[in-house]
Amino acid sequence: MSPSHPRNPRQVINFSKQKGKEIIANFDGGLITSDAGIVWIAELDKKLGITEKFGNCFQDHRHQFYVDHSVHELLAQRLYGIILGYEDVNDHDKLRHDPALKIALEKLNELEDKKGWLAGKSTINRLEYCPETILDQKTSRYHKIEPNFEAIEKSFVEFFLESYKKPPLSIILDMDVTDDQVHGNQEGAFFNSYYHGVCYAPLYIFCGHHLLVAKLRSSNVDPADGALDELQRIIGLIREKWSETHILVRGDSAYAREEIFYFCENQPLVDYVIAMGTNGVLKLRADDVIEKAKHEYEKKLAPITELMDSLFQKKEDLEEVKKLVPISTWYRSIRYKTEKSWSCQRRVVTKVCYGSDGLKMRHVVTSLPASKIPPSKLYTKKYCPRGEMENRIKEQQLDLLADRTSTQTFQSNKLRLWIHSWAYVLINAFRQHCLKKTSLAKATVGRIRLNLLKLGARIKISCRRIIIAIASACPYQDILSIANKRIKTIPNTG
Repeated sequence: MSPSHPRNPRQVINFSKQKGKEIIANFDGGLITSDAGIVWIAELDKKLGITEKFGNCFQDHRHQFYVDHSVHELLAQRLYGIILGYEDVNDHDKLRHDPALKIALEKLNELEDKKGWLAGKSTINRLEYCPETILDQKTSRYHKIEPNFEAIEKSFVEFFLESYKKPPLSIILDMDVTDDQVHGNQEGAFFNSYYHGVCYAPLYIFCGHHLLVAKLRSSNVDPADGALDELQRIIGLIREKWSETHILVRGDSAYAREEIFYFCENQPLVDYVIAMGTNGVLKLRADDVIEKAKHEYEKKLAPITELMDSLFQKKEDLEEVKKLVPISTWYRSIRYKTEKSWSCQRRVVTKVCYGSDGLKMRHVVTSLPASKIPPSKLYTKKYCPRGEMENRIKEQQLDLLADRTSTQTFQSNKLRLWIHSWAYVLINAFRQHCLKKTSLAKATVGRIRLNLLKLGARIKISCRRIIIAIASACPYQDILSIANKRIKTIPNTG
């Protein structure tokens, strides 16, 4: 990002000579940006009304006569900045001069006026900072924008439902927790021995690439704390519009809890596939399968061992060769009930792996009957794809910096997580609507930003036009053209 109005345009930078010619840099380029791609994001945003829906979750108590930037404009500027990689509020003191962002926010007066600026860090900070000392934001002097937390939580699910033209036959809800390391005295942050640091432990629920829940939590709570409440809430919202859609709830062993099982079992068209830890009883009941896996592995290993013994005398070489022998994998399904915690018997699928590292066992508890899906397919087709959710969390935290929860109060950090989450919703909508069947259809948020958004361009203003002259060497001109055509065909729901 290059400021449109540099503070010292006469400054000259001299570099070393090349072939007798001086190389000089100055700051007289005029209206130049390195973020021209944000205009495509803004066009899609206007069509889908994403930041507008988010803005409806806030109540503005400011005197409108003195307001230069509406709540919708502040949120749009903040979200666009995050998408471009500027995760900190302080970045907007420089970003407020960027001509591409002014075009994206339809601030054409500010674009033509040399003194026209977008919102700075102080204004945006009043939007997302929630001081614990303020009881009534109507009477507050500086913090008059009030977020409705319940409406924000609901808006994620509502946008997800609106993204479908008709109810799908089935959906999968993936839930997981991650760590959000903090480096200060943030309210509600505690040391967590599992994550080896002082952190928050936000709960995420995704449906494919769609983000449904981003709930900030303290790290001194149970990993499954609040998961049942969130499942009840979002499934209730889904059922209001999709009464016939089958829902599969999926999670790791942290969510193998009686209350979650019981809730799913008592909901129509709701099933679960959740991992669980091993114990002596499950291992004992899998003895026959363990023996079969061991026998199969030894059978595959025997001819190789015999050959290696005839060629080499060192046992070390044999141990290395053992690692090349394929692991023997077996599955089995049993009816199982814990001694106290479970209210009834449930189906548990066990995966037994035997190889050079010995025995490894995994277990999955499910409400899907054996007559509907065999053990091997249930584990590989229904449970294992849960790992794809990890990529969505990585996009949130690595590409969109959703772990930038550095404000003092817990409520402010909760709101900041939602702001970063809405930035994900917006960029994911761009990926879904504009990049389908292109080489970037499955690209991460970071790659989309690098290839399509961080574009150098000169802004030219005339009486009738504003021309965004993007660099001629832009390698993704074809994809940008496709994206623009697809945006134009989207019905205006904003």
